[in-house]
Amino acid sequence: MKDKEDVFSKFRDSFSKIDGRFHILEQRVPVELQMEYFKYSEQIRKERGELTDIEYDTFVDTLNDEETSTEYKRYVLSSLAVSRQVRAYRALENYAGHSSEDVTNWAYMALMESRISLESELSDEKQVYISTGLGGKGEKLRFYMMFPSKNDHPFDDLQRQIIEREFSYYLERENCEIERLTIHDVFVDLIVLIPVRLNIKDVLDKVIEECNLYGNFLYNSYTITNVKELTEEEIRDVLKKKYGNNQAGD
Repeated sequence: MKDKEDVFSKFRDSFSKIDGRFHILEQRVPVELQMEYFKYSEQIRKERGELTDIEYDTFVDTLNDEETSTEYKRYVLSSLAVSRQVRAYRALENYAGHSSEDVTNWAYMALMESRISLESELSDEKQVYISTGLGGKGEKLRFYMMFPSKNDHPFDDLQRQIIEREFSYYLERENCEIERLTIHDVFVDLIVLIPVRLNIKDVLDKVIEECNLYGNFLYNSYTITNVKELTEEEIRDVLKKKYGNNQAGD
């Protein structure tokens, strides 16, 4: 458990040392696409000059043209984002709400970059960008969590009630927001928004401890990630490592 404690400690400490205002990407954008966006955006920033009135009007019209290619829409979005203009930010804000599906994530990335660039110019405060695969909201990051039952035993009705009660009580008490809590046959999984500076390990350990007062039915180790939700196949692989080959179905 020490490795997990070290990871949580480093994660929490990294936010406590942030000097400035941080921005969390709220949408769920795959990490690989985020990296692709920033690499592309940096290149656009080096190549482009100031955004002219004619270019701005043309770019806005282009985004609303169904015939525009995905590649060119990406160019337009990134060009608007690096322009550091209020009107460009407004255009991105408007477009992100109804963008075409092929560039939805790119549009949200461009909007975030534009917001940070503008605030950097208008304020002396350092602007820090924070993103994960699952996104977040306000000053909270979204996490996926999975808690196995002890010894591959399916949860009974009383245990299900205890799980729902204890998880809700302790997480909400710490200002976490449970977006989904699903109790399966031999595991529980959740999507939770967690304040970035919260010692979440202590909270989760407490939840497990309280649940186990009523029959010791939850494993004291669990899976938590802010990269993506686990698929059913990935969950079963995790359970297989804990239980061996004797697997319960869902």
